[in-house]
Amino acid sequence: MLKRYRGLIGLSMLAAAVGTAQADGIKRTDVPNFPIASSVLVPGGSDLIFLSGTTPPVVNKEAPKGSTAVYGDTETQAFNIFTRIQETLKAQGLTMGDVVLMHVYLVGDPAKGGAMDFEGMMKAYTKFFGTAEQPNKPARSTVQIAGLVVPGMLVEIEVVAAKAK
Repeated sequence: MLKRYRGLIGLSMLAAAVGTAQADGIKRTDVPNFPIASSVLVPGGSDLIFLSGTTPPVVNKEAPKGSTAVYGDTETQAFNIFTRIQETLKAQGLTMGDVVLMHVYLVGDPAKGGAMDFEGMMKAYTKFFGTAEQPNKPARSTVQIAGLVVPGMLVEIEVVAAKAK
């Protein structure tokens, strides 16, 4: 029994080492062929920074109030939100590489028959995560919701960042 237990421990350690990226003691286990982490281990004593849900800025003041055109399509909204998050993190001395957890809320896009535009969100996301310049990927969930606080908004994103001491 002990021999089997040791074998399982060895396999577990090997699995944890494969596809794991480390930055400042934070360990990320990547999802194969997809730009997110399946898990992120943040060591005790690390600083955690929780960012409230971030919504998109107005991109077209002339668009009809309450329309998606006020904020842009899902890709535009997500890109602008990631840019806002990046600026907020920078003010705290952090980068997008410090993001360890992300929740993405997508409203069904009227232009897509009420379905969420996951592809549009991913086009923006992959400009900030899993790139050659910034290879770190957060653990993430993406869900479709009925609506956000302001009509026309299709995306809200909240993140947790961590900095190991």
